Amino acid sequence: MATLKAIEETAYLSAPNVAQYRQIMRLFYREYERMHYRLYKEEVWALLPRDNMPAGYDMGRLEDDLAALVKWKNLVPIQDPGKVYTIAEYKNKQYRYSMSEAAVEIERMALRLETLYIEGANLSSSFFVRLERALQEAAQVSEAGEKEAEAWWSSLQEDFRRLNQSYKDYLRDFYSERAGALMKSMEFVIHKDKLIQYLNEFVQELQRYSRRIARLIEQNKPCIEEKLIPRAAAGIAAIPRTKSVLEPEQRRDIQTELLESWQSLQNWFIDRPEEESESRRVLRITNEIIRGIIQNAALLVQMQNWGMSRKEDYRRFLTLFLRCETLAEAHKLSAHVFGIQGIEHFKTRVAREMDDTSHGVYEEESALYTLKPRTRGYHEKKDRSGFADKTLEKLAQRQEYLREMQRQEEIVRRYIHNGTIVLSEIQEVVPAAVRSVFLQWISRANLTAEKKAMTEYGQHFRLRRDPGTCVLRCDDGNLTMPAYRLEFEEKGGTSHE
Repeated sequence: MATLKAIEETAYLSAPNVAQYRQIMRLFYREYERMHYRLYKEEVWALLPRDNMPAGYDMGRLEDDLAALVKWKNLVPIQDPGKVYTIAEYKNKQYRYSMSEAAVEIERMALRLETLYIEGANLSSSFFVRLERALQEAAQVSEAGEKEAEAWWSSLQEDFRRLNQSYKDYLRDFYSERAGALMKSMEFVIHKDKLIQYLNEFVQELQRYSRRIARLIEQNKPCIEEKLIPRAAAGIAAIPRTKSVLEPEQRRDIQTELLESWQSLQNWFIDRPEEESESRRVLRITNEIIRGIIQNAALLVQMQNWGMSRKEDYRRFLTLFLRCETLAEAHKLSAHVFGIQGIEHFKTRVAREMDDTSHGVYEEESALYTLKPRTRGYHEKKDRSGFADKTLEKLAQRQEYLREMQRQEEIVRRYIHNGTIVLSEIQEVVPAAVRSVFLQWISRANLTAEKKAMTEYGQHFRLRRDPGTCVLRCDDGNLTMPAYRLEFEEKGGTSHE
């Protein structure tokens, strides 16, 4: 195992003069992207932007910075004998500087960090499609050469790496502080439907492809482990490099690393006895996020509705006030309902019955005032007529619906023989409604890993598939479908002839 020690090449990212060093390294990286790998210090000075450098920055300070970057192994100095014409120039050592391999990766990472939130992650199902296609080609590629095996393996691992990284980056945003603040704002309610639809589509694709990919992995596991991975490791080791030839131990390390990557791919789609698969964990996390989104949206809508009309609440409070037998009870109810109120004085033009200032307003007869809003768009509400009581009509509709469901259940039960419905053995014409019931049961069972489900009549059954297909004759046409059979475990397990 490699020793976990300090990475000297990253020292310039946190050095005191970090702005200068990063400007120089970013310049080298941009020239590296243009395939201009080696630069003289004069070229660096000409290309270096002066606006972002400190005042008084000159060629001498640039040489010191280049020397520091060489010390940290970010730049590799190469003496250019072609520009040496005198002994003095030889002693001054005219260097050309190029980036080290580690420096290239560090600048690439720094540039990726700067555009992290611009690029964004997604939940694309295209990775599942490519992984399935690659696994289907495994048997064919296993008979090819080392170069083809190495290309197949690189493509498979790249798709798997991008799938793994994309879903982690996308779902991570839902647990960030920024996402928490957004989900508490009213703007979130507008976009929640699109977000839920996007997540639901990913869940459906994940459910559909994960089972198929798991089957392909189990089918092709011997072929991949015994043929493809050794050939891919040999193809990687055979790539010409500028370094020394790989040792036998290094070749074994390459094959071990490939086997570990293959094991990670298996763990992503296939459950283990001690731990569930990553795909199942992603499915559970995504469902939790969808539930959280729906709950947050419901709370936001409820908070928004708090400021809306409370007509029914006021009507109930008025009913309670009317039930008060004494004024003291009304005062207590008012204190309970409204709490401490701000005192306001109102003047009216109605003549008082008593001019004595010692009498309170509660001792006088009440007066009726009609309050109207002072707005141009106000219109008096028209009296609305009441609505008819349709309780009996609703009860009749409910009874009719229950009778229809009972008739449908009796029809469906006729197709159960010895606790099993064998679709391929049904010779009579099936009503369209019964066909819909069969298809709903099949779809419901296919959504579970155990191929089990429960009917709306409370019957538990297991779905099995016989070889070939069958034709289900219906009153509106014939349906060609896989030869399924439904084996009931509890109710409906007896024969119905």
